[in-house]
Amino acid sequence: MASSSFHAVTHVVFDMDGLLLDTERLYTIAFQEICQRFGKTYTWAVKSLAMGTKALEGAEIIREALDLPITKEELLHESRIQQEKLFPTAALMPGVDRLIRHLHRHQIPIAVATSSSRASFELKTARHEDFFRLFHHIVLGDDPEVKAGKPQPDIFLVCARRFHPAPRPEKCLVFEDAPNGVQAALTAGMQVVMVPDENLDKELTKGATLRLQSMADFKPELFGLPRF
Repeated sequence: MASSSFHAVTHVVFDMDGLLLDTERLYTIAFQEICQRFGKTYTWAVKSLAMGTKALEGAEIIREALDLPITKEELLHESRIQQEKLFPTAALMPGVDRLIRHLHRHQIPIAVATSSSRASFELKTARHEDFFRLFHHIVLGDDPEVKAGKPQPDIFLVCARRFHPAPRPEKCLVFEDAPNGVQAALTAGMQVVMVPDENLDKELTKGATLRLQSMADFKPELFGLPRF
């Protein structure tokens, strides 16, 4: 896509799971283990439906898609047992540290908007506390102001309002890896850079303003941000 298709931004908002942190792979391990107990396979087609949603909503999507003989609450409970072992091992995704430190150094306001709950966020970020202090603020999925989860735009609109001063939505650039998150950002009136997993159906990536294979490929100047 030509750079003329992009508009200059002043603020940047990041999803977390599978975008900043390599946690989507850990979610896959956890849900595969549970689904296998019932002779089911947790495929990427199912995973793509649940990606980016709040925890209980995602559990219901998986339960329905695979016709699992347990409630969404039971599935969520079992997955959390697995996640408590896995999440503290989460690593930063390629190119993430360089980009975030670059934007922070140039005083570009940055924030995180994640569907993760407070408890889940703390597990995932245990090894990266200093890194997450670089963000102006972090909006979580269980924040009382976030009435509806992705693909609704609530979390990105709440996140934008918490910058001081608050920018107009069109001045925010969102980074996402999930189709639900991309839709949420677009509905919020924001441009969105998608960095999808290579296993995700390419048809589900077409709505993004820009699609990259890795955060390491991002050129900030395309959106009026300081170049590396």
